[in-house]
Amino acid sequence: MTKLLASPFSSLLAVVFISVISVVRCCSPSDQTALNAFKSSLSEPNLGIFNTWSENTDCCKQWYGISCDPDSGRVTDISLRGESEDAIFQKAGRSGYMSGSIDPAVCDLTALTSLVLADWKGISGEIPPCITSLASLRILDLAGNKITGEIPSEIGKLSKLAVLNLAENRMSGEIPPSLTSLAELKHLELTENGITGVIPADFGSLKMLSRVLLGRNELTGSIPESISGMERLADLELSKNHIEGPIPGWMGNMKVLSLLNLDCNSLTGPIPGSVLSNSGFSIVNLSQNALEGSIPDVFGSKTYFVSLDLSHNKLSGRIPDSLSSAKFVGHFDISHNRLCGRIPTGSPFDHLEAASFADNECLCGGPLMKLC
Repeated sequence: MTKLLASPFSSLLAVVFISVISVVRCCSPSDQTALNAFKSSLSEPNLGIFNTWSENTDCCKQWYGISCDPDSGRVTDISLRGESEDAIFQKAGRSGYMSGSIDPAVCDLTALTSLVLADWKGISGEIPPCITSLASLRILDLAGNKITGEIPSEIGKLSKLAVLNLAENRMSGEIPPSLTSLAELKHLELTENGITGVIPADFGSLKMLSRVLLGRNELTGSIPESISGMERLADLELSKNHIEGPIPGWMGNMKVLSLLNLDCNSLTGPIPGSVLSNSGFSIVNLSQNALEGSIPDVFGSKTYFVSLDLSHNKLSGRIPDSLSSAKFVGHFDISHNRLCGRIPTGSPFDHLEAASFADNECLCGGPLMKLC
């Protein structure tokens, strides 16, 4: 058999090929420069997170929290959480603390798909407006810090964004109109900031949204009717704002909605029967509003509430007997209303405490130990 010898030309090609593979799999020099600028604006004194970010190591392979595209060597993910089960946290036996600000150099990481810089408690300053130039960004999670300023006005340019979490910061201003053009957005969390203004009238154009968490802000106005068309919406959290007007009846017709928290607002009018008869709802909190009228007598064998809180309103009349036919009611609170009459017997009333019925006009029986 004739032995084939490699020609000098083929050997050279092999060397070039291997060299090219080595180059593209290493961190892009421009990305490493951007990451160094990003690091220089932050301080993490306790865990040594940035000790791995050394000039002499490959940022794609050895830098904590950094991931790259294996073919191009471009940085695709920054994932730095101040609360984690990673070994570095377990060894220290503590959660993280980081201060400083987000350097605009992060916008030079043009292949970035995920920016997670969450739960560090001390990162401040504003979100760089240039963040909206990161066309591939799918996740932006900056929750649990001290970030100030407004949501970037051109946030709508992030056409691939699926997760936007800015919760538990110190942000202000209104929800920018461009946000409603984020067609791929699935999770929106702005909880516990100082966001003002109304929920945009065209908010319902966010058809992919499954979670909307806007509680503990300064939002005003009414609940937009366009939300009725959000067929994937499962969680709606609007508590502790200044939202007014009636609870729309269409809310009870939403097919996948299971969590509805509207507590601590300025809602008025009656509770729509459709909201309490929807067997898909598992958590409903309408407490601390100014709701009036009676509790709709619409419960049945499919009723399943993990929690139903109607306390601190102006509800009157009797407790519906049909509630006794519910499949399950866990937490139930109708205290601080104007209800009267005998508390029904049986489930769920046999496991509830007196506090669930306290401070009504003339309720009697059951756990109140008050004769009728």
